[in-house]
Amino acid sequence: MCQDNIQVTLPITSTSNNKINKDIVLLLYRDMLLGRYFEDMCAQMYYRGKMFGFVHLYNGQEAVSTGVIKLLKPQDYVCSTYRDHVHALSKGVHPKNVMAELFGKETGCSKGRGGSMHIFSASHNFLGGFAFIGEGIPVAVGASFQSIYRKQVMKQTDSLSVTVCFFGDGTTNNGQFFECLNMSVLWKLPIIFVVENNQWAIGMAHHRATSSPEIYKKARAFGLPGIEVDGMDVLAVRSVAAEAINRARSGEGPTLIEALTYRFRGHSLADPDELRSRQEKSAWLARDPIKRLKTYIIDNRLSSIDNLENIELDVKKNIEDSVNFALSSPEPNVSELKSYLFVED
Repeated sequence: MCQDNIQVTLPITSTSNNKINKDIVLLLYRDMLLGRYFEDMCAQMYYRGKMFGFVHLYNGQEAVSTGVIKLLKPQDYVCSTYRDHVHALSKGVHPKNVMAELFGKETGCSKGRGGSMHIFSASHNFLGGFAFIGEGIPVAVGASFQSIYRKQVMKQTDSLSVTVCFFGDGTTNNGQFFECLNMSVLWKLPIIFVVENNQWAIGMAHHRATSSPEIYKKARAFGLPGIEVDGMDVLAVRSVAAEAINRARSGEGPTLIEALTYRFRGHSLADPDELRSRQEKSAWLARDPIKRLKTYIIDNRLSSIDNLENIELDVKKNIEDSVNFALSSPEPNVSELKSYLFVED
């Protein structure tokens, strides 16, 4: 694979320039670890035959999920992709319910009917993962429209609920992306479009698939802000997301954020990952967002190494408990095979 795959222009944003509350930093660190360890455990369970179908892991992209979602309120919405486990965890869905869903168990957040690509939780306003690219964008636009409708038509006095819609770089070449950007600006919807540009759409390098590789610039055509951010720096992502969320909640309309990131594993666990060069992968692995935040914490004396290790052990214990919960949970009852297909009275 040619070397120019790794020549991605990154925004000049240093974690050390973002001063932030100690408790918030540790919360972000814990959430990123939860996502990383959960996905690592998924890989183990998949290869042990406990999960079936396609499983797409999020390793390497944790700064994007944590940096955005941990700013949201419970009444806000999140719409994901088929790489949805970590988004759900950041939104507050319990790891045991996500793991049970991946095992196809009745205790899963979708009662074992959805699996890896269809994590869903109504109680957390997590609108689900979607198996086809671009499929979730119109759903997210619908969620943000109802926020406006409740405010303007039903005269509800609550603050606007914000919707965050995640999708990958490959999706931005599809029609839903452009149509929904247009609609969101026309109606000044409280929505944030987050492009997780991990440089590859399955086996297609991003720069080979689009005539305009800088996705954030596409926002100009529709009149909404387009922002590029270092998606391997959780504090940089959080800073950009905070501004976009405030803009949406105050009724000023949508924002497009392009987070430059990288997936550390193949497209799915069935992908041998032979298309990406070793040099490219090494360059991005050196920018691991979790290691960068840990270095920031230690350098700024926000926590001791012992405390960070205790957080890591606690998160690992949480993941182990989730696996045990999933293993011991019942299979869906065959008598309910046709349940949940239609709305019930």
